[in-house]
Amino acid sequence: MKIMFRALIVAIAVMGIPALVRAQTGCVDSPEDPTVVLAVVASVGALVYEARNRLRSRWNSRRTNHQI
Repeated sequence: MKIMFRALIVAIAVMGIPALVRAQTGCVDSPEDPTVVLAVVASVGALVYEARNRLRSRWNSRRTNHQI
């Protein structure tokens, strides 16, 4: 549970920092903010990586428990 809380705090920080520090200063009619897009992609990548590791460790622990 602590890991999920930490991941949530990191995700909020990653999403909040670009709002404070704009990548495109002075460009108000940009179709997208590349910093926010990059933050979203990085956050999703980190969450997928963590979920994959958790599932893999759970699968490996089940496999080793059945062999005993």
